Amino acid sequence: MEFSVAEAKNNLPKLIKAVEDGKPVTICRRGVPVVDIVRTKKNSRKIPKFGTLKGKIQIHDPDWWKPMSDKEVEDLFGGGE
Repeated sequence: MEFSVAEAKNNLPKLIKAVEDGKPVTICRRGVPVVDIVRTKKNSRKIPKFGTLKGKIQIHDPDWWKPMSDKEVEDLFGGGE
């Protein structure tokens, strides 16, 4: 499949889908092929590993998760002034 630069710009999602389906796509400038788009061989996405931040996070207030009192809310937000 060959497309001009303008066609490729306007139809990029369709071109990506075609490449995902195994069809090579060539982009031409003034009728001369300049770029071939082909599917990558390997997925570059890394699977997250749980526990990688263990020991790297410091909790300064061990009660951070507890609800704030009404006075603390007023002090924080200025008491609704």
